[in-house]
Amino acid sequence: MKNFELFLSEMDISIFYVKIGFGFLFSFLITFFSIPTIIKISRRKNLMDEPGIRSSHLRKIPNLGGIAIFYSIGICTSIFAYELFDLYKFLFASLLILLYVGVMDDIVVMRAYKKLVAQIVVSGLIVTGSDIRIRSLFGIFGIYELEYVVSVIFSIVTFIVLINAFNLIDGIDGLAGGYSVICSALFGVSYYRLGEYNYPLVVLSVVIIGAVLAFLYYNLSNYRTNKIFMGDTGSMLLGFLLAFTSICFIDIFIDKKLPEVPRYHLQSAPAIAVAILILPIVDTLNVIIVRLWNKKSPFDADKNHIHHKLLRLDLTHRRSGFYIIVYYLFIVTVAYFLRHINVNLLLLVIVILGFAGAYIPDFIYSVRNNRK
Repeated sequence: MKNFELFLSEMDISIFYVKIGFGFLFSFLITFFSIPTIIKISRRKNLMDEPGIRSSHLRKIPNLGGIAIFYSIGICTSIFAYELFDLYKFLFASLLILLYVGVMDDIVVMRAYKKLVAQIVVSGLIVTGSDIRIRSLFGIFGIYELEYVVSVIFSIVTFIVLINAFNLIDGIDGLAGGYSVICSALFGVSYYRLGEYNYPLVVLSVVIIGAVLAFLYYNLSNYRTNKIFMGDTGSMLLGFLLAFTSICFIDIFIDKKLPEVPRYHLQSAPAIAVAILILPIVDTLNVIIVRLWNKKSPFDADKNHIHHKLLRLDLTHRRSGFYIIVYYLFIVTVAYFLRHINVNLLLLVIVILGFAGAYIPDFIYSVRNNRK
């Protein structure tokens, strides 16, 4: 690889843009050509998602699309963004553990506590082994630098919450995948603007986009024989990677006083990261609050998710996903233009807009019923 980089430098070609181009192309193609085989094996072995109380589908659909996403990201990242695996020694091990747990859950359905233990192990590895953690809250609630133990615990909880939050929004065609593409694009552009030191994270973001776009081709297919879900394998993998990229994003704006690390300043960095990931955060918090309000277990399955509310308005999966993503892109836009205001005020604005989006469908449904 180094010889290839030397050759490109002699030809006056930027290795970064070559990695971007090939990373996207190969991640897309690997996923695109892997999924038909996975669909064929899933149908032959009856490895299908069964419609349940939380399901918005009526037929059995293959649910091992996450394997293709992992396969693509694992190969392309290790080739085009190998610096990440040098820098974060436990990153690939964490991805492998999530792959195993996700596949097991998609095939035989693991007990919740077993998945939680695996998520704790994975989060602990990446936080303590690779030192990917939230070190400061930048003045949120008056809190700045966190003590090491507090930082570790808070970071592990953040990883676990985001992994499960992405799993929960994966309820209709295209939503989890489409939202992952948007989040990766936003983080990728941010990393690109922050300079060359962060280019491996840009490549990772592009690889994720390529892999998920290829998956969406099948996930949004109108032909039942081509349709596939990402399953827990895909949603946990994407939730983990987006938690990883968001914490790396926040960490960039902490001055580590190292000579080779550039210095940046953005007091609202945590609020911007929350804005980018606001959909899974709000959706998860909302359903937990509703369940507790109704004196039910927060782990009980129901149809109080935002996408379920939009389906109740007789919208298709595609339209529901499109409206949700557009609304939460609006929140990111607001956060970007207000990024220089007080971080606590900005976070309050983001959370209010986020929860407003969760209840707009309820309001429309209520108005329709009153008219009838």
